[in-house]
Amino acid sequence: MKEKLSIILRWITALILIQMLFFKFSGIAESIYVFTAMNMEPWGRIGTGMAELVIAIFLIFRKTVWLGAVGGLAVISGALHAHFKVIGLEVMGDNGLLFGLAVIVFVCCTLILWIYRKDARKAFKSIQKAG
Repeated sequence: MKEKLSIILRWITALILIQMLFFKFSGIAESIYVFTAMNMEPWGRIGTGMAELVIAIFLIFRKTVWLGAVGGLAVISGALHAHFKVIGLEVMGDNGLLFGLAVIVFVCCTLILWIYRKDARKAFKSIQKAG
């Protein structure tokens, strides 16, 4: 059961992030609006897209799932912060779709990290020993 839930959460998150690549890399009006409002256009948009691509790949492969979840939480926390503080919950008449997708990614990454918490702890401990 836990493995099936994990796979579903990982694929939901990865597919949302991959779908958002078009949003970021094509330079559609909404994307440019969002990153201009944060004074991050175009490099923030492109950099965020590249980070989301790497995160989506990490989520697909079992050995890097925990790292994808941590990265996903980091990136999506920035997106949620932008929604709350800069651009608002609704962007250019999207009825909150971008915000809703960000919330879904945040919840999925949190649950994924909980499921793979032992892998994350083990990785952090080995990093501590190496340092």
